[in-house]
Formats: sequence, structure tokens, C-alpha cells
Amino acid sequence: MAKIVTVGVHILDVLGRHVTEIPPGQGIALIDEIRLTVAGTAAGTAVDLAKLGAEVIAVGAVGHDDAGSFVIDTMNRYGIDTTHMVRKTGVQTSCTMLPIRPNGERPALHVIGTNAELTLDDMPWETIKQAGYLHFGGTYLLPKLDGKPTAEILKFAKDNGVVTTLDMLAVSRPDLLEVIEPALPYIDYFMPGLDEVRMITGLEDRREIIQFFLDRGVKHTVFKMGAHGSSIAGRDMDEIRIPAYKVNVVDTTGCGDAYCAGFIVGLERGWSLEQAGRFASAAASLVATGLGSDAGIIDFETTLRFMETGETLPLA
Repeated sequence: MAKIVTVGVHILDVLGRHVTEIPPGQGIALIDEIRLTVAGTAAGTAVDLAKLGAEVIAVGAVGHDDAGSFVIDTMNRYGIDTTHMVRKTGVQTSCTMLPIRPNGERPALHVIGTNAELTLDDMPWETIKQAGYLHFGGTYLLPKLDGKPTAEILKFAKDNGVVTTLDMLAVSRPDLLEVIEPALPYIDYFMPGLDEVRMITGLEDRREIIQFFLDRGVKHTVFKMGAHGSSIAGRDMDEIRIPAYKVNVVDTTGCGDAYCAGFIVGLERGWSLEQAGRFASAAASLVATGLGSDAGIIDFETTLRFMETGETLPLA
């Protein structure tokens, strides 16, 4: 199997369900469950890739703190190679508190922490060169890599025959397009949420947004749309629509990361884009059935069986 290098955001998530209100003052509210998980558009995807049987090498930054040790130890338990995880001095590991609502929504309280300190100097260029796939996760929350440095990493990968994928964590800011545009010509599969690319482009129509990014050099767009499924498009192909699967939603944290992982695994196995998208959708839907970004997915075989037998939702 080809090695998959994941680069970008690594976060310790603290999740609690279900939260309907924050008690006033120093009040206490009783909830059903609290979990700690390894999350983020690089780390969460890496964990799901490993659970789906891929050989994964993680590249990111954590601190010299208990949270950083938890992230690395947990990834090691999943069989992920953390040799190229760097530990930064004087800054805490990135963490998020997530009070999960009964409908699965997840407002977030986030500390950017060590993700803000990941730089080009931390990149294991020879390891990237030898990979089959490079997944870059976390644009807009990697200030020392955002913009031209991201483009440099992706161009290096492309120049060495590595397939590139990119996911993001878009936040409301005036320079969204300016930040991502240098990287676009070097992305084989651009994999954000549809709402995120609407923020970037100011456009509403999905087909117009697809063309917007194809015109700027992206080889394929892969837009995630929650319960409305996903869209896969390219320069010389018709758009493929993939439905989501019907599940009892507990928490939607990490569904996008799981989609990326499932899609990359499908590509690595030589599947068609439609089959890779269906497997990705199955992985994402399974994650929604439990608390945290590492929930739901057991292994490749179980996910494949769910893809083949699960009930899909209608496409909008």
C-alpha cells in the first residue's frame, strides 16, 4: 500500500453530550458522556485512515504538555508513524472544547496553540517525496504555513508524483481567497465543505463554485454537504453526486475528516471516483453515530459492508 502523509492541524478535543445550556454562575449541569479525542483536519483524518487500514505518517506540532503526549500516544496506538511530529516549547497543544447539542451540532471553543507554530522548517521533505499521497489539512488555522508555504509543500509533492488532497477549517476573514489561491494549481482533490467555499467565493450556486476552482487550477473539487451528500467534479467529467447514509446522529464532529480518509483509501485502492465517494460517505456517516471524531469507524471491512448495505438519504 502507498504511504499517506498527513500534514497540518492536530487538536485535542474535549467533547460532552448533550448540552442544552451552560449553567449560570457556578452551577452544574449533568450530561451523559465526556470524551477526549485526537482531532483536526490532519490528525482526525490520520486516525480514520489508520482505522481503515492505511499506512499513515503524521506531520504536525504539539506542545511539551499532557495534551501533546495524549495526541502522540493515541496516534501511536492506532499505528500512525509520529516520527515527524514536532514538540514546540513555550506554547500549549491546540485544544477545543465542544458542547454537543442534542441534534449533533457542535459549537466550539478553540485554542490555536501549537498549530500556529508549524513551519516549513518542520516539513520532512524526503518523507513527502516518497509518499503516494499527501493530505494537507487545516488551511486558515496554520498561520505560518497558510498562503505561499502551503503552495510550496503541495508543489513539491506534485513535482515528485505525489497525489495531493486538501481540506480546510474556514473562518470568517476578508482574505480567504488570497490565502488559498496560491495552492490551488497544486491540488488534485480539493475537499472542503460547500459552506466553506461559499464563504471563499461569495457565490451560492454549487456549479458556479465548481467552475470557479477548476478555472484556478484545481484538478478535482470534492465538496462535502452533510446530510445532502457530496459532489465530485473535474475538468473533463460530469459532476458526480454521492448521497449521505441514514444514521442516528449523535455528533457531527470529524465527519468531514472521515470523508477525506475514506475517499483517499478508495483512491489508493484504485476505485472509481464514484465508489471512492460512496466509501467516503459511509465513513463520514458512521462517525456521526458516536461522540468524537474517532467514533463509528471500526475497520475497512465493516465500513465497506455499511457502504453496500446502508440506507442512503435522498439527494437534494
